[in-house]
Amino acid sequence: MKFPSIFKTSSPQRFGIQPRYYDPVKEEIEERTSRIKKELEEEGLLSGEDGHNPEGYGAGIRGSFSNYRGIKQRETSIFSSTAMIRTLLFFGMITAAFGYIYIGPEILTYLGIGLALVASVYFFLRIKKQGKR
Repeated sequence: MKFPSIFKTSSPQRFGIQPRYYDPVKEEIEERTSRIKKELEEEGLLSGEDGHNPEGYGAGIRGSFSNYRGIKQRETSIFSSTAMIRTLLFFGMITAAFGYIYIGPEILTYLGIGLALVASVYFFLRIKKQGKR
C-alpha cells in the first residue's frame, strides 16, 4: 500500500515499440486501382483531379446546384433580420421597464403611440415599394 506523498517518485521507463503491419495484398490492390484510374483518365473515360470531364461518362453533378439560377435571393431588409428584431424588442422592454419605474404608467401610452407611428411608417413604405413593381 502506497501512502500519499507530496514528492513524485520516479518509475522505470518502459520501451514501447508499435510494430507496423505490412499487407502486400492491400498494397497491390491500391497500386492496381491507381494504375487503372490513371489509364481511364488518359483515355477520357474518367474525370481527372480537377473535375473536368471532356467526353467521359461521369456525372456532371459537381457545381450543378450552385449554378442553378432559379433560387430566390434572400431579402436584405434590416427588419427581416431576426437578430435586429430581437434587439429592438429588448430595448423596447428595457425602456418600458425604466420608464414605468421613473415616469409611471403614462410611459406605456407613449411607447404604444410611438410603436403605432413606427409601424404605420414601415407599412406605408412597404406598400409604396410594392406599388413601384
